[in-house]
Amino acid sequence: MFMKLFAQSGLLVSLLIAAGAFAQSPYEQINRVRADPPCPAPAVREPLRRNEALERAAGLLAAGTDLDASLKQAGYRAARSSVVRMASNVPPAELITMFAQRNCALIVEPVFIDIGIHLQAGAITALLAQPFTPQVVQSQEDAGNNVLALVNRARAVARRCGDKPFAAAKPLSRSAMLTLAALSHAADMARNNYFSHDGRDGSNPAQRVERAGYRYRATGENIAAGMNTAELAVETWIKSPQHCANLMSPAFTEMGVAFAIDPRSQLGVYWSQSFGAPR
Repeated sequence: MFMKLFAQSGLLVSLLIAAGAFAQSPYEQINRVRADPPCPAPAVREPLRRNEALERAAGLLAAGTDLDASLKQAGYRAARSSVVRMASNVPPAELITMFAQRNCALIVEPVFIDIGIHLQAGAITALLAQPFTPQVVQSQEDAGNNVLALVNRARAVARRCGDKPFAAAKPLSRSAMLTLAALSHAADMARNNYFSHDGRDGSNPAQRVERAGYRYRATGENIAAGMNTAELAVETWIKSPQHCANLMSPAFTEMGVAFAIDPRSQLGVYWSQSFGAPR
């Protein structure tokens, strides 16, 4: 019974608008505050978009379902979300005005793109969210050059990787074959939604660079996931003792790196970095 009520959360808002309960829709009122806020706000703020899935999730939240379960049942995947509830025995239009003004700092937050509202007698539940849209703003070529520069900057300075000290090492150069091996593994992880040095076909890092045509004296691999910039990927590797050891190893003279994206996967963006020293 209550699931039917939740599915009609957006309909309830529409019916209240049609009945003249609001001079403006709740979404228009909230976006008016977002456009001209009574609180300090960032300069760039696009209007919040009404989202039917978030309306369903807001209805579930109003009935006591937790946030993660509400978003999952409603079919909305969020990178970031925030829920606000408010109750007061005032007319609906006045309630929305009070809500928007009292939650100004949240409403003007530019990271939020979508909004869903659930209204019931004397209460509002609003759910603001940033959709999960994994992306890397750089091209493969630019990201590869960026990673190479960051890695060589790190190798130029002596450091400890966990308990193991490393002297400064010579800079690496990029290898097209190692890049091909890295891209193959990143794409496989993204497509098949896993995160491991072991490929879905049972391959290990050495076998993958051999498949790409690379004949090596030494080879190694770093992987990362969820990072949307080359800087974050390299920063993560430096902080990890084993990945840092690969990055600083004097045994390697070349590297290749690539990323792959699949919004259906758990982590969205997958990185693979292959190291080598040719025979």
